Amino acid sequence: MKAKVQTTKQNSTRRFFNLKSVLFLSLFAIMMFTATTASAHCDSYDGPVIKEALRALETNNVELVYKWIAPEQENEISSLFNKTYSLKNSDKELYHIVEKHFLETLVRLHRETEGAPFTGIKPAGSMTPVVQMADNAIATNDVVTVTKAVTNHLAEVIQERYAKVMELSKTKDNSVKQGREYVEAYVIYTHTLEAVEHLLHGEHSH
Repeated sequence: MKAKVQTTKQNSTRRFFNLKSVLFLSLFAIMMFTATTASAHCDSYDGPVIKEALRALETNNVELVYKWIAPEQENEISSLFNKTYSLKNSDKELYHIVEKHFLETLVRLHRETEGAPFTGIKPAGSMTPVVQMADNAIATNDVVTVTKAVTNHLAEVIQERYAKVMELSKTKDNSVKQGREYVEAYVIYTHTLEAVEHLLHGEHSH
């Protein structure tokens, strides 16, 4: 009997720490996803890097794209830009091949400055809705729309998780099962806020 109780306690402890591990990894994945998608949209055809590159080719001004790369990468881009621009009025099929190579090189070098891998240029429409709102906010000089959308969604998530914690707190002492349900909801709720704090303050968060 004693061995059975000990095994039950060990299983409960293991389950609790497994829950914490899953939550931690989930929140870490969310934070990493946020970071990568924020930069990954630069490798799509409707992202800012390629838009700037096409504008540079239209105006014959390579310096427009220098902001997206490191100083030591400028010579490579300048040489490729000049070659691409010189073929602009030649055979269209050849030009599109050279232009694509120029765009891919530019995006690859930009990704290198971010410490991110280059996996090819993504099609237009690859950006997430939040990133699209972020870019639209810059284009329209209107940050209110994106801040309202993000804060409203975050508020809804926090309120839902808070409500679940408060509801389960009424029965958390009725049984071990109900107590664990409360703890699970409590951990999800508090770790959500901890993740927000980490995103806002990084290493300065407690």
